[in-house]
Amino acid sequence: MTQDIRILMCAPDHYDVDYVINPWMEGNIHKSSRERAVEQWEKLYGIIKEYATVDLVTPQKGVPDMVFTANAGLVLGDNVVLSRFYHPERQGEEPFFKEWFEENGFTVYELPKDLPFEGAGDALFDREGRWLWAGYGFRSELDSHPYIARWLDTEVLSLRLIDNRFYHLDTCFCPLANGYLLYYPQAFDSYSNRLIEMRVPEERRIIVEEPDAVNFACNAVNINDVVIMNKITHDLEQSITDKGFKVIQTPLTEFLKAGGAAKCLTLRVTEPILDDVHANVTVTSRVIKMEGHLLDSGLMNRALDVVVKEGGSFKVLNFDLGVERQSPSTAEVRISAPSVEVMDDIISLLIDLGAMSLPEKESDANLETVVKAGVSPDDFYVTTIYPTEVRVNGYWERVNNQRMDGAIVIEETEEGFTASCKLLRDLEVGEKVVIGVEGIRTVRSPQSREQRNQTQEFSFMSGGVSSERRVELLVEQIAWEMRHIRDQGGKVAVVAGPVVIHTGGSEHLSRLIRDGYVQCLLGGNAIAVHDMEQSIMGTSLGVDMRKGTPVSGGHRHHLKVINVVRRAGSITDAVNKGLVTKGIMYECVKNNVPFSLAGSIRDDGPLPDTQMDLIKAQEDYSRLLKGTDMIIMLSTMLHSIGVGNMTPSGVKMVCVDINPAVVTKLSDRGSVESVGIVTDVGLFLSLLTQQLDKLTNRYQLSVN
Repeated sequence: MTQDIRILMCAPDHYDVDYVINPWMEGNIHKSSRERAVEQWEKLYGIIKEYATVDLVTPQKGVPDMVFTANAGLVLGDNVVLSRFYHPERQGEEPFFKEWFEENGFTVYELPKDLPFEGAGDALFDREGRWLWAGYGFRSELDSHPYIARWLDTEVLSLRLIDNRFYHLDTCFCPLANGYLLYYPQAFDSYSNRLIEMRVPEERRIIVEEPDAVNFACNAVNINDVVIMNKITHDLEQSITDKGFKVIQTPLTEFLKAGGAAKCLTLRVTEPILDDVHANVTVTSRVIKMEGHLLDSGLMNRALDVVVKEGGSFKVLNFDLGVERQSPSTAEVRISAPSVEVMDDIISLLIDLGAMSLPEKESDANLETVVKAGVSPDDFYVTTIYPTEVRVNGYWERVNNQRMDGAIVIEETEEGFTASCKLLRDLEVGEKVVIGVEGIRTVRSPQSREQRNQTQEFSFMSGGVSSERRVELLVEQIAWEMRHIRDQGGKVAVVAGPVVIHTGGSEHLSRLIRDGYVQCLLGGNAIAVHDMEQSIMGTSLGVDMRKGTPVSGGHRHHLKVINVVRRAGSITDAVNKGLVTKGIMYECVKNNVPFSLAGSIRDDGPLPDTQMDLIKAQEDYSRLLKGTDMIIMLSTMLHSIGVGNMTPSGVKMVCVDINPAVVTKLSDRGSVESVGIVTDVGLFLSLLTQQLDKLTNRYQLSVN
């Protein structure tokens, strides 16, 4: 027996599954056999007594989970951090465990009552004593880790749990002697897995597969070279014994019904202190401020969801709720993250929602110099579609040329400073680029409560994806908006793919151009080729557009059309020479509507107007999109996504495609002034021209 190792246990006198606080308890209310539970616990107790001294805490009525002593607290030397249980069902255990620790000479540290931490169930020492692995995500809060590091004077490494079946760290993670680790990687997020891999060499990591993981193989008790655990597969047993350990298996099925096994039923109370190990924790905290109609717009919930989803924790420090209908709310929230890297990712996403980071004192943005053309300094701030401001020399500067996925360049002028978005490829040596998240904020213009609640006959829809049954309603709204833009001298851009031609939409899009509803056309080589094929040959991809049947030799038609246009010199020349007499490209030329065709590797020909230099094509798209009020994207995923990325917030966007994945992709860009319509693009264009005709007739009747 190893007398210097002491383990605390609690007899299952009152054990039962009385409630549901984890997935394992579901369906097991009062289904645990008391007799079998006692038998299994006593067998485990007997095995552990062969290798360590076992202390017992008196079981108490009304707290059936007290048998799981791992959750009593976390011990190091003569100090213990008492657990603060997340669920009220277990909070009754705290005074009994506190009494036991005090009676046995421990100095007890207690966390704030609203800060959950569930002891050695969520905190496991490296068996060499070098650091503490601390879990969070379901039962323990990340903000408890700095307290633990300070009180126990130890290094804390924070691991985020993401699978609710493994709600405590000890359900999926077991440090073993000599630096080995038994664990189930899928229970952790990517950051935590990287941290594990950096600290534990590959040859000392024992990976547990899911069949063993769900049987709580990681919920094991390690005493020197002995590993005591529930039943496991032969392969896992062999992997552990190959590392020099003796495996002792004992059935604990009755306790699995409550979500626990060997480790949950024990608490090691003799954790040695190493003189050369001292407090260190990578958890970092920041305070953010949010303003606006935070509750009824859902902005507050979205922000807090971002924090949790990205691996952080939060505490609302102040919340000033607007007392009148038009009054905005303000909130200050402290965000915690396991590392600076994770924190910067969280803050960047919160800035996108309109939040502003509040350092101890308001500071300017951090700048670094470009040393290689086309390459930004590390950790540069990546721009979004939303209007952005940067703090320079104590003043907030609006960023020019706002777009997604750029860097912010600060340039000093005679008048002061300017800030602008630039693509990485356009960065020049010597330019100053904003890095990090200090001194950056996005400018959001939330609607008032009155604007959100009122019902308008014509109002542009908020972001979302709509199905077939709503097409006519949406077309009515879009038509009204297009008519309004045209009458105000605004600008509508159309991004179109060849499906427009194949579905019979060419005549309708041609009408929109002819009637002044479209101010520029963007697409690829194919939209122009198949449009002119229909004009010249009456086919699209060799299919007769009137009969809907392939024609003999039709597969060659598009190449013949390309040849005709190349001989003429350009699309404009082909129109002016009478070679192209109708269609989309014809109307663009005749009505002086600029167009840009971006090429790809699959293009035949291509047409002489098609820009095969990708960078030049992007620049041309960007030039034509300036000042656009609305963009209609018609069945062309890659061109639509490209346009979406170079378009700032405030531009109304309509994406139409028969494939729901395409419209969802565009909606995900975050604009609240966009709508995705899942329907046939030819049907959409037909309905759109019909609705515009109705609006025109109404106008003429009102004038008469």
